[in-house]
Amino acid sequence: MRQSSVIARRVAAASVGLVVAAGAAACGPEDNDAKGAGGDSTPHKGGTLTVLNAEAQTDFDPARLYTSGGGNVPSLVFRTLTTRNRENGAEGAKVVPDLATDTGRPNKDATVWTYTLKKGLKYEDGTPITSADIKYGIERSFAPELSGGAPYLRDWLSGAADYQGPYKDKKGLSAIETPDARTIVFHLNKPEGEFPFLATQTQFTPVPKAKDTGTKYEQHPVSSGPYKVVKNQNDGERVLLERNPHWSGDDERKAYPDKVDVRSGLDSSVINQRLAASQGADKAAVTTDTNLGPAELARVSGDKGLAARVGTGHFGYTNYIAFNPKVKPFDDPKVRQAISYAVDRSSVINAAGGSALAEPATTFLPDQKSFGYTPHDLFPAGKSGNAAKAKELLKEAGHPNGLTITLTHSNSKDFETSPEIATALQDALKKAGITVKLQGLEDNDYRDKIHSIKTEPGFFLAHWGADWPSGGPFLAPIFDGRQIVKDGANFNTGLLDDTSVNTEIDAINKLTDLNAAAARWGALDKKIAGKALVVPLFHPVYKRLYGSDVKNVVISDWTGVLDISQVAVK
Repeated sequence: MRQSSVIARRVAAASVGLVVAAGAAACGPEDNDAKGAGGDSTPHKGGTLTVLNAEAQTDFDPARLYTSGGGNVPSLVFRTLTTRNRENGAEGAKVVPDLATDTGRPNKDATVWTYTLKKGLKYEDGTPITSADIKYGIERSFAPELSGGAPYLRDWLSGAADYQGPYKDKKGLSAIETPDARTIVFHLNKPEGEFPFLATQTQFTPVPKAKDTGTKYEQHPVSSGPYKVVKNQNDGERVLLERNPHWSGDDERKAYPDKVDVRSGLDSSVINQRLAASQGADKAAVTTDTNLGPAELARVSGDKGLAARVGTGHFGYTNYIAFNPKVKPFDDPKVRQAISYAVDRSSVINAAGGSALAEPATTFLPDQKSFGYTPHDLFPAGKSGNAAKAKELLKEAGHPNGLTITLTHSNSKDFETSPEIATALQDALKKAGITVKLQGLEDNDYRDKIHSIKTEPGFFLAHWGADWPSGGPFLAPIFDGRQIVKDGANFNTGLLDDTSVNTEIDAINKLTDLNAAAARWGALDKKIAGKALVVPLFHPVYKRLYGSDVKNVVISDWTGVLDISQVAVK
């Protein structure tokens, strides 16, 4: 997931991506079984689920959404070839069939993937869903006026780099074949063993060409899922969903409520207050984008009733220090190593809200099996930093009296790249003789500065969330030299272009055995760590309240947040 807010993306996410969204196995609510609160924990059909969010569900068009696993609210309306497994914890990080009969059938070198649609699939109007509709849905995502989705299809599909969508080029994409109404074949320009993960993106949603209204499609996209859109006000500020009578059920979505009422644009403190009070319609309310902050969590933790209504989740996400080795003194590996030793992760975690909201990280990959997590700590700083080792390395680097450096961060109060984290690092590095000057920037200026090769500082705070639970979309954008962007948004902040790293990324991408691939991603993470181009700091933990009538709480390691496709309110 691109290095913007994981909540805004997935959510990502991210996705949503996001994205984003986080450490160990996710779990259901603390001090409460995963069925949820209430006297009768058995989930029943009926009622209205209210979703209280800060961010509006904008661009509600499958072409424009940047989501993985189908998203959360979008997944109620849009089905895709594959989707995420709707289970708690690590089991939820697996990809499973959705519209398709399986997760895809690759050729020998994973450059051709074939899918067969299940029988009897229908849209909300009762018309059949065909493979041509999925092809068309993907093609329209290439239209410039419908931009916003993930970039992988343009990069992966053979001959797709310059395609401008079906409104300008009616010939369509030759890389996608539909030999019959239930078969779709994708031709890739390089091996991609993780194509089943990509097929969870909303761009793989079927769109009937006859019903396509271009940029207005988001007002009433044609549903292939359990709910249809009956109201979309102010670009997703209020979205009302009702049952799709032609949805015949599927293996993943429970779809218990009769209606889902999404209300956005709310202040985060108001959301948490309403969920805590749990009165009226808010008894059957959840949030998909608002965490409990440190102060709120302390208050909730002191109330057993509220604590029983907190869902805890983890998402593949890492907060870290980034170095630009083209800027002195960070061109010297010993300086970067010294800073790695000097970091006090305990103080950083306290600045991020405490151990309930952040977990220490010494690996760039999140500590989840699906990413290939392999424990390592090449520059052990202990709990409070190793100032002595840092001073020793600085002396070897020609700085016996220490040095003065500038740390760039965002002024946004996000507890990730914000002043609190920067100040904690400033205090820790001072013990090692490193004077840190802080450069705080407004969020837009911060992102523009760190994502441009021309302006990237030498020492700054960053974060990254995965587009799906695997090491590939985590390591490649940050460390693959071929992904360095000289005249646009660049995410390879260390400007690493190592042939052995690039070659290993290609080799892993050929693997369709995802367990074998995960092990290789973990080994590559350790190899790259030796270059000291980043200092992993922590993985966030999501703590979110839900209403007292909410049942069947499922939180997977794919999203780290409550899955509203599983929730019941009766």
